[in-house]
Amino acid sequence: MAKKKNADLDKSEDKMSMTFWDHLEAFRGVLFRVSIALTICMIGCFIVMPYIFTDYILGPVSSDFIVYKWLSGIKGDGVWLPDFSNDKFHVDLININVASQFMTQITTSFWLAVVIVFPFLMYQLWGFIKPALYANERRSVSVAFTGGALMFYVGCLVGYFLVFPFTFRFLSQYQLSATIVNQISLDSYMSNFLMLILVMGIVFELPLLAWVLGSMRLIHKEMLRKYRRHAVVVLLILAAIITPTSDPFTLLVVFLPLYLLYELSIKCVPSKKEE
Repeated sequence: MAKKKNADLDKSEDKMSMTFWDHLEAFRGVLFRVSIALTICMIGCFIVMPYIFTDYILGPVSSDFIVYKWLSGIKGDGVWLPDFSNDKFHVDLININVASQFMTQITTSFWLAVVIVFPFLMYQLWGFIKPALYANERRSVSVAFTGGALMFYVGCLVGYFLVFPFTFRFLSQYQLSATIVNQISLDSYMSNFLMLILVMGIVFELPLLAWVLGSMRLIHKEMLRKYRRHAVVVLLILAAIITPTSDPFTLLVVFLPLYLLYELSIKCVPSKKEE
């Protein structure tokens, strides 16, 4: 046991004794490996994109989408509650740019590759900082990196199955005047699709951020509990920004996960008495 501790200490000292350029060289290796993995994954996604685009990425444009089927029994007024009982819901996307479909395939392949490669990115970052940590620090940091990767995927799933479908269905049916016909372009659809899903993936890293700030003694449980009411207001504003719709149902769908993340963050940070 003593030998193992000494070996960990030696490795940490070796890492700390590295010059700035040595650290830069190691980080460049991380970027190189991640770039190679991202490129390979992007090429694979580009090849299979036509097979998954219609069924999955364009799934929310019709009533056949799995979430719409689950909520088909809800007949709302369209203002306070969306009407999911309409089984004829369908939106035809239009393309007004010659190169738009090709560029959409490239950009979507890239962002899908980013999502797939994300755990590998976290693993590479973990390998970069691991030698600088002591044995008792490595376990907690390893759990944080693993949890961060999992929470990113959970956030993306919430964005895909909840946030984007509700937002898209409301906005696609909203009319300022009955004389105005909604014609949604492919670029508009994809920009909102990617933004909302990736934003939710990033937002779900809130507990990890709280853990890091708690480890640095910048925040603690008592502080987060004290400002819980203020956080609720901020989270409501954030939910309204993420989903620019006027119906309370969609706002609530986004707000609840954010509030649960805040409560989870309280669990992740140490108490002031523990500092």
